[in-house]
Amino acid sequence: MTDVQTEFSSPEDTEQTDEQLSQDPAQEPTVQELDREGDIAADYIEELLDIADIDGDIDIDTRNGRAYLSVNADSDSNLVLLSKPETVAALQELTRLAVQNKTGEYSRLILDIAGSRDARQAELARLVDHAITRIEEGAAEAALPPMSSYERKLVHDIVSERGFVSNSRGEGRERHTVISAA
Repeated sequence: MTDVQTEFSSPEDTEQTDEQLSQDPAQEPTVQELDREGDIAADYIEELLDIADIDGDIDIDTRNGRAYLSVNADSDSNLVLLSKPETVAALQELTRLAVQNKTGEYSRLILDIAGSRDARQAELARLVDHAITRIEEGAAEAALPPMSSYERKLVHDIVSERGFVSNSRGEGRERHTVISAA
């Protein structure tokens, strides 16, 4: 079992760990470890759904060095109640802590509830398009609001696809992405 500080790390600590893990391939989890993370996380989410009396099907996947959990249900399910971005982020953090408690290792799993990740990615694409329009109209650069390291990674990918350049600025909760012409 890890100490309390590690177990309940702040978002800034989590972000630093994400960056460290992505830079050091020796620390990348194995497929078996990711499968175990996914199984532990699925058990945790399934128990939570049972307690809340919400129907949902859980799919587990591993890609890009992370375990991905998708929770979906029929259109008449209460699952949509859990799909707000803030709720998904909180549940993801709780699920990560549950996995860490069982494995003793930091987890970078991604949780998606009722398509919330796809919806957020589309929203980020709209933000990037708006910022690019400002640059094309003459602005030297355009800053986006602060967001998580995962969302900034998605933004960097979208910006690159559009032929522009982006970088992250700021510290902690104020860390944000700035876009400029190539």
